[in-house]
Amino acid sequence: MPGVRSDLEALTRIPSVSLDSFDQQHVEDSALAVADLLRAEGLEVEIVREGGRPAVIGHLPAPEGAPTVLLYAHHDVQPPGDDADWDTPVFEPTQVGERLYGRGVADDKAGVMAHVAALRAHGGRPPVGVTVFVEGEEEVGSDSLPAILERHGDRLACDAIVLADSHNWKIGVPALTTTLRGLVRVVVEVRALDHGVHSGLYGGAVPDGLTALCRLLATLHDEKGDVAVAGLKTSEAADLDYSEDDLRADSGLAGGVSPIGTGSFLSRLWTKPSMTVIGIDAPTVEKAANLLTPVGRAKLSMRIHPEEVPDTAYGLLKTHLEENAPWGCQVSVTLDDDGAGFAADAQGPVYDVARSAFRDAWAGVEPVDIGVGGSIPFVAAFAEKFPDAAILVTGVEDPDTRAHAANESLHLGEFERVCLAEALLLERLGELSAGDRGEDTSLGDRSTTEGENHG
Repeated sequence: MPGVRSDLEALTRIPSVSLDSFDQQHVEDSALAVADLLRAEGLEVEIVREGGRPAVIGHLPAPEGAPTVLLYAHHDVQPPGDDADWDTPVFEPTQVGERLYGRGVADDKAGVMAHVAALRAHGGRPPVGVTVFVEGEEEVGSDSLPAILERHGDRLACDAIVLADSHNWKIGVPALTTTLRGLVRVVVEVRALDHGVHSGLYGGAVPDGLTALCRLLATLHDEKGDVAVAGLKTSEAADLDYSEDDLRADSGLAGGVSPIGTGSFLSRLWTKPSMTVIGIDAPTVEKAANLLTPVGRAKLSMRIHPEEVPDTAYGLLKTHLEENAPWGCQVSVTLDDDGAGFAADAQGPVYDVARSAFRDAWAGVEPVDIGVGGSIPFVAAFAEKFPDAAILVTGVEDPDTRAHAANESLHLGEFERVCLAEALLLERLGELSAGDRGEDTSLGDRSTTEGENHG
């Protein structure tokens, strides 16, 4: 683990932000560093590009009769934000207590190093075939992933997939992520006027675009805070103990502010739709004129049920916005991005082996199945490309990680357990007989994406 940590820190020092406005040479450097780490473990390595950021593919062939496991992570990171919001240097890994702080140290360079650690635990000769796929643009939408899967799919073919980009239930309790919400992101524009006019001369008789936009956005939730778009799928989540105190502690909900929505908190977070206004175009307070603004624009992020079809959800949202146009204002809705959710019936020999590996790595603590409210569209892409592969969504994060935010951190004790669990997983997958894997030698995933069963 000291060597693994040292390499993790070196990788974290590379500011590999994949957003266009940042220096992309750092993303190139990060890919080269990952490639060197994999070559050092004996993998045949190639850096591939399909119109986007560099991805790294490394491969070790399977011993005769053994399955092949695909290990996924990503080496790009989120923008750091304002340095003043960080308590430690952004790209200089710094230990405080049991946690290591720095942008990307958890999301997802610890995922990269968990794969490397598992290979090292087996001396570079695991009892299964291993393909490591480290993407370089997950944080900006994985636009070239479909092309990579199409053109390099033969190199990524596998019996099981470990996607190390999620989190555990809490410190000391491991988890398998079995559901992920999907995503629909749109830009809505509300036009009331052809041009701006004096607010004193025409206010009271003529609506303005911003007020109309505000009224339209207010229709997206009912009085209890549930999403009011008719027809969206919803269901109850797993029955785990998660209280309002837990929600407040994990989210930083301000004192006196009530949670929104109905049903269990985990259902609200994992399986019910959510709607967030993530951006508005408007004059600033400092520069505002006494003007009826002709147009209001907003960007909306809607998270959808794991089995909801994104196109269907987009259609329902578009219809709601158009039918609720205030005062006859012109409403236009443009799709900005979407991604399918994921749901797995996590049963079968691979899931049994994974749970046993987690149980032993966490000294007897039973792993739990969890959902994640955020969207990881690449999981659905893998499920569609490799429908017979068992998909294990794992991760190194915990509720205190603050991925994407200032003061992102990694709990070092949990990281060690993650590395041990993955090493045990590879060992035990190698022990599965062909009979355990079924007559077709598939390791048996039962996954559902975009409402279709790929099992």
